[in-house]
This record gives sequence, structure tokens and C-alpha cells, in this order.
Amino acid sequence: MSHSHEDVPPVTTEVHDTSWSANLETPAHAKDPNVVVEQAIDAVEMTTAGNHVNLVSHADHGHPETYLFDALAEAFGETISVEYVQQCGCGGHVTRVHREA
Repeated sequence: MSHSHEDVPPVTTEVHDTSWSANLETPAHAKDPNVVVEQAIDAVEMTTAGNHVNLVSHADHGHPETYLFDALAEAFGETISVEYVQQCGCGGHVTRVHREA
């Protein structure tokens, strides 16, 4: 199913000069893993070097290693490190992305 992602509110509108968490568990995220990937990339872009963002992704898409890790590596290469933290009690997943540069 294809639809526009323009109607999904952004995960953040500000640059974070500290570590923070991005909520990628809304109903819009549950419907489309592409929204999760797009907004995860946006979240990393909005995180300054030396900090990390915790990407909290929806359980409906399974382990983020299967759809998110490669997309992040392709977008950022060696400027990030990705660490799977844990599965939440609600079923979602937490992935920590450290911004190296």
C-alpha cells in the first residue's frame, strides 16, 4: 500500500545537542515501515555529533535489524554506530544510534 508520508508529523523539528529519544511507535509508524526508516534518518540528522538518539520503533515491523540498520548505514556510513538496546515491554524496540561526526 502506497501513500504520502507528508501527513505524518515530523519526529522532531529541532536539532538536539544532547542525547534524546525519537518515538517511532505511533499508528502511522505501525502502518508503514518506510515512515519509520524516513523519520529515523531525520532523527539521526537532527542529532549533533557526540550524542545519540534512541529510536523507539513499532513492534509490528519486528526486529529493526531486518529493515532499519542497513538503511541507517547507507545514509550515514561510518559517521554513526548502531546498537540494539532492548525490546520494550509493549513489544517495540529500542535502537541507539551514536552520531560520531
